[in-house]
Amino acid sequence: MEELIAKKYIKAIKNSSDATKLDGVAEVFSVLAESFKDDKFVNIMNNPNVSLNDKSSILLDSVKSVKSEAVNNLIKLLVEKKRISVIPALAEEFRKDLAHSTKNYKGVIYSDTDVSKKVIRDLSDGLSKKFNSTIVLDFIKTDFNGIKVEVDDLGIEIDFSKSRINTQMIEHIIKAI
Repeated sequence: MEELIAKKYIKAIKNSSDATKLDGVAEVFSVLAESFKDDKFVNIMNNPNVSLNDKSSILLDSVKSVKSEAVNNLIKLLVEKKRISVIPALAEEFRKDLAHSTKNYKGVIYSDTDVSKKVIRDLSDGLSKKFNSTIVLDFIKTDFNGIKVEVDDLGIEIDFSKSRINTQMIEHIIKAI
């Protein structure tokens, strides 16, 4: 639900701003979204005893250094419509929108064994060529028995599980017999 609301606000901002301003607005909302990870901040924003003016002042003070009328107006509108909780979804939708417009994506490689930087670079380059974009992959060591590559914004998930490969080899051998 919040994603749909966020998309409507982003569409309105995109229609009234140029690309350079959108980068700044996206960065501001990304920083604001980080504030929502703090329980005290969330309690203040959700507290019905804190007036809308106070909530607006807190949020506007946090983005004052940006000096953007578009950001200020959007924050005022979110407070007025009691949609402050949409800010993290706005930040995520801005990030996705910018990724799609610039064709720059981030992904993750999961594996239980270390993956060399060369392999990470080769996977990044291969996916970048395949999808005509720039894809940067990070490695996260997990307990996944194989290797898995995910680029959520493109909907890509590639995985090679050792157990699945073993099972498929056994099935293939049995069929051959």
